[in-house]
Amino acid sequence: METTGSLLLRKMMVRVLLMGVLVILVRFAYVVTITGESCNRGDFCFFSLPQNLNLVISSGSSAIRSTSSSSGHDDLYTSRDWIQSVRFYSSIFQDLISDGYLSPESNTLCVETATGQDVFALREIGVKNSIGISKKAFRPLVVRGEGHAIPFQDNTFDFVFSGGGRLGKSLKQLEFADEITRTLKPRGIAVVHVGATDTYSFNSFLDLFNSCSLLKMRDLDAPFDSPHVREFVIHKVEQVAGGHHHHQNSGGGKCWIPAYKRDLIRDAEPLIQDEPLKPWITLKRNIQNVKYIPSMVDIRFKSRYVYVDVGARSYGSSIGSWFKKQYPKQNQTFDVFAIEADKAFHDEYKIKKKVQLLPYAAWVRNETLSFEINHDPGKDAEAKAMGRGMGRIQPVTKSSSSLAGEVNLIQGFDFADWLKKSVRERDFVVMKMDVEGTEFDLIPRLIKTGAICLIDELFLECHYNRWQRCCPGQRSLKYNKTYNQCLELFTSLRQRGVLVHQWW
Repeated sequence: METTGSLLLRKMMVRVLLMGVLVILVRFAYVVTITGESCNRGDFCFFSLPQNLNLVISSGSSAIRSTSSSSGHDDLYTSRDWIQSVRFYSSIFQDLISDGYLSPESNTLCVETATGQDVFALREIGVKNSIGISKKAFRPLVVRGEGHAIPFQDNTFDFVFSGGGRLGKSLKQLEFADEITRTLKPRGIAVVHVGATDTYSFNSFLDLFNSCSLLKMRDLDAPFDSPHVREFVIHKVEQVAGGHHHHQNSGGGKCWIPAYKRDLIRDAEPLIQDEPLKPWITLKRNIQNVKYIPSMVDIRFKSRYVYVDVGARSYGSSIGSWFKKQYPKQNQTFDVFAIEADKAFHDEYKIKKKVQLLPYAAWVRNETLSFEINHDPGKDAEAKAMGRGMGRIQPVTKSSSSLAGEVNLIQGFDFADWLKKSVRERDFVVMKMDVEGTEFDLIPRLIKTGAICLIDELFLECHYNRWQRCCPGQRSLKYNKTYNQCLELFTSLRQRGVLVHQWW
């Protein structure tokens, strides 16, 4: 039989053990629900403000008073900017409740809210199940998380809010939009404030949410945002297939051309209708008249930015001398692809870390080609200085009697197929094409496959039997196309929604 002393000792050990378990549970509950250190399960993160923190918006003095300093944010809560923000968001959310987009029972998330004004405003008007995320936790309103990696499970929230133009400032806008859509419940509502000021940026923004539909849009006068703030109320649909943003056809060359794209083409520089007698002057000067898309509209809501130089030659030929220095990028970072078959230019791209070289010839199929290297007396002096001429390609199965210079065998690839696999409709794609006459093969292939619909802006040099600078009164014998055929090619591209410019 156990003695009285051993029995008391056992009881004491049990009590100590239970107390330890209780301390651990209390600590866990505090970490999860109050500090926001862990937020993998959405249910743990819905909480009410501590009872001893009584934050009141004073209607008379425009101040927020804190009767407790436990949060450590007293100075912020009483600052004029914080109070002004809370009032603005309260007004916004009240309107959304009146319109039926938000209710007091909604599970609500505010994305990338630095100090939680929008979360606080939601709680003040009665939407208690509200939480915010930001890179740095702001307890108890905001837990750690970022817009492009929201730390909640799929289909968690009835309502997601992103204010302050935060989506537009993100470097990962597509991921940001996808995460909002992922965490929304089917038929859930997202409200996003951005500075989409023109029709192009408006449509680009909607394309980021390709599984949602627009319910409402209005302009706001936000005291702490840019002057042009637009509120989008979008609705998560239950199925993506057949969504209204997928207009590209897979073949046949018929692109869906929205009105805002037609407006861009209408406002672009006109095509030169009459054949230039001195093309080396007229076409070169025409580059100064080019109206670039980013100089006309806001491109910031595209999911990705891509520049493809087809027939790139040396890095300094156009990528370094023109695109890097002159093309208006609106501070966006472009993925740059250089397509160049001539091995003489390959080595210099090895040290260009921000350019991806495709050491092949852009062609209509995957096959071996013959590649001519020769000097064109009517072409630029840069080629002569480099010791290289311009290269033309032909299938090796055809007669190469017309090729007069050095001939090598190279690998051609299906350029249209590569383009369709490499970029998407929501990307912003700029292309320069200088392929020594092969454009009359490549462009029809791009049209036939529908890949042409992926190109937003094209700088095309069309090769024809132009007048020669070296030899007055003589045309180039290198090409058999006429200027009118080139003009028809440019016109057909613009009719298909591609803003094409006459390159030199």
